[in-house]
Amino acid sequence: MKKETIKTAPTVEAAVSAACEELGVKPEDVIYEVLTQPKRGFLGIGSVDAKVRVEYTVKPSSSADDFAKKLLENMQIDAEIETKLCDNGEYLININGEEAGVLIGHHGETLDALQYLCNLAANKKDGEAEDREYTRVVVDISGYRAKREETLRQLARRTAERALKYKRSVSLEPMPSHERRIIHSEVQRIEGVTTNSVGSENNRRVVVFPEKK
Repeated sequence: MKKETIKTAPTVEAAVSAACEELGVKPEDVIYEVLTQPKRGFLGIGSVDAKVRVEYTVKPSSSADDFAKKLLENMQIDAEIETKLCDNGEYLININGEEAGVLIGHHGETLDALQYLCNLAANKKDGEAEDREYTRVVVDISGYRAKREETLRQLARRTAERALKYKRSVSLEPMPSHERRIIHSEVQRIEGVTTNSVGSENNRRVVVFPEKK
C-alpha cells in the first residue's frame, strides 16, 4: 500500500520534511518529486514556494504494527509494542504491559485471533502489490508463546508417560494446529510412543498411544 501527499514550503527540504511529518515517516524512507521549484523573488515580491509530491510505500510489518496500535488504542489498553524482524524472516510484534493480558484469552485463543488479523493487515493486496511475497507476522504478549510452548512440551511428556505406563492411548483436549505440532514434535523424542490427530476443524485433538512392537 502506498501513501502520498503534496506539500508546499519555502524550500524543497522544508516541504519534504512537512510531508514526512504528516505521513509519520522518516525522510530516508520516502521518494519525492519536485512539482515546483522555489523562487526567491525580489524583496519578497514574486517569490514562489517549493511544491513537492511525497510518496511512501507502507511496509507489511508497518501495516500490522499500525493495526495492533490502533486496536490497543480503541480498547484503551495501556501497553507498548515492539516490532522486529526475526532470523527466519518472520516479523514479531511483542506487546508488553500489565493490561495486555486480556488479549491472550483461553489458551491463547484471543491472541491467535489478533495474530490472524495482523497477518491480514500485513498482506492486504493493492493494485500494485499482487505479486508481493507473503509476510508472516507473529504476535506475542509478554513472552506468552514461549511459556505456552514449554507447558505443552511438559504436557506431551506426561501424556507419553501415561500411555507407556498404562499401555493405552491418551487423548488430549482440542488444540489449534500449531499447538498440536508442538505435541507431535515432543512425543517423537520419546521411544515407544507415537501420536495422531483426530477430529475435524476446531475439534481436532492429539492422541498419544504406545507403538505396536
